[in-house]
This record gives sequence, structure tokens and C-alpha cells, in this order.
Amino acid sequence: MNFADIAGFAFDLDGVIADTARFHTQAWHELADQVQTPWTPELEASLKGVGRMDSLELILKAGGHQAEYSQEEKVALATSKNDRYQELVKTLTPADALPGMPAFLAELQAAGYRLVLASASKNAPTVLKYLQLEDVFEGVVDPASVAHGKPAPDIYLAAAKMLDLAPAQVAGVEDAQAGVAAINAAGELSIGIGPASDLKEAAARFDRTDQVSLAKLKERLS
Repeated sequence: MNFADIAGFAFDLDGVIADTARFHTQAWHELADQVQTPWTPELEASLKGVGRMDSLELILKAGGHQAEYSQEEKVALATSKNDRYQELVKTLTPADALPGMPAFLAELQAAGYRLVLASASKNAPTVLKYLQLEDVFEGVVDPASVAHGKPAPDIYLAAAKMLDLAPAQVAGVEDAQAGVAAINAAGELSIGIGPASDLKEAAARFDRTDQVSLAKLKERLS
């Protein structure tokens, strides 16, 4: 895939634009304690980039509790986790944007690229509000509007459609293996931010957000 063909970028939120993942971790940990599922590094890692109801199922399964709750009770648990997460999100300020990301977003805008957010989080618009980045993106793909969450390609295909671009014209930016898999499955250019061990399938990868720039992307992908 040729970087020269790229006209738009679809960004994940957690771990890419801001570290709201720590809020998800705190809220899920509290919920795991509530349902008496032991919290482990492996369980925490398995939730990365996964939607709310799927994350809840993973937590219940890890503790052997998946048959103990009705669907209505599961929805209530997921809702309580989200309420807790939203309380934590309200503490965000623009200073909580990850290092280098506001500058990179501004650089892309100045270069004429179109930007959209493709996050598994239903709270993405609220997070952007507190980060004061609402005007940077043309839109936010609602994860509730797609049939399947990451690693399925649905959310990134929806992002391309929102930008009125072909998938081959879109680059996706992710920090999770499931997200990179979704970008690749959509036929888009995958950019990973994080350890090489987690992002082997990314077309380009950076260790940290403050390393990403348009010039470095062109250098690595040309």
C-alpha cells in the first residue's frame, strides 16, 4: 500500500489520543472485584481494544461466572462500569492528551488530511470534549452502529465511509493488536503505537506517541 494514496486518518482513542485506558482499567478492576473475578495482568491485557459487553463477558468467563447473570443483569453491570468511567473522564483536561498527539493532529490537518475517530468507546465524544479536541475530527464512528467490534474491520470500514474515501485511502492509528488487525482486515494502512511484540502486523510502528510525525511516516512507508 502506497502512503501517497492516503487522504484520511482514522484514530483509535484510548492509548493513542489520550490515556483514558487507565480509567477503563480502574473501572473494570472495580467491577471484577464486585463479581469476584481475580484481577490478573492477563485479564487486563485481554480487555485492551475490546468493546464494553465483550469485556464484561471476558471478566465473567475468567472467574467462571458467565452463567450466573441474566442478560439484563449483564447490561446493568456494564452500565455501572460505564457510569464509573464517566466519573473518571470528567477529571480530564487538554494536558491529558498523550505527548506529541495534539501537534501531530494539527500537522495532519495543516497538510489537508481528513480525520475521524474510530474508537470502541461509546464515550469518545465526551473524552474529546474534555480534551478540547472536538473540532479536530470530522466525526466519530459510533461503535453501536457497527455489527462487530475489533478485531473485525467494521469500525474502520465505517470510518472510511464517513470520510467518503476508499479503504485504501485511509490510514488507521492504533495501540492494540485487535485494532491493528481491524485496520488490516479493512484493507487500510495500519500504524501502530506501542511495543513491537504487540504490533507485529502494523505496516509502520512507533514506540511512543511523541515519536509520530508526518515526515517519519512518509519515510517509513514510502
